Amino acid sequence: MLLVHDGESAPDAPGWRTGGVPLAPGGIVWPVCRECGGAMQFLAHLPVDGGVVAVFFCQNDPGMCDDWDAGSGANQAFLFTGDLTPVTVPAEGETRLRAVTALRPHPAGTAPGVPVLGQLGGAPEWLQGDETPACTSCAARMVFAASLAEGHDFATAANFGGGGRGYLFTCRPCAEAAFLWQR
Repeated sequence: MLLVHDGESAPDAPGWRTGGVPLAPGGIVWPVCRECGGAMQFLAHLPVDGGVVAVFFCQNDPGMCDDWDAGSGANQAFLFTGDLTPVTVPAEGETRLRAVTALRPHPAGTAPGVPVLGQLGGAPEWLQGDETPACTSCAARMVFAASLAEGHDFATAANFGGGGRGYLFTCRPCAEAAFLWQR
């Protein structure tokens, strides 16, 4: 299934989107980069079977923190379930994309007529080679959930190094998620 551009979205919409603010259970604190200590940028809100994944990565000084590496601490993905509410956005740091883009699932193999911004499920289309992460809780190989393109224009683009792609994985039994990107 493809994820295609579906126009602008409200910043706290519960559907598939990039940008805006994350929805999470009460009491969740905005994540900070383990490398530089700055607040991470919220990238995407992606409903998946049994929950929602919120993806963050460090954009405080692009290229200085290893935000492409699933285990570096310069990115974070969370698998949330239950009642979700908007998280308070920190006052400092590169915390949000310039625009919020709605994503719509579209059958693969058909021309969507709008920009393709990712893939939902299936097998990842690696740019550099398989980097499927292991779950930090159980050490099992995680399951591919989605990929994300940088964006269709400057205002909506994530910084994946120019032409890169982000990859999201989950371990549903452990309620864990992981994110990485390649260029």
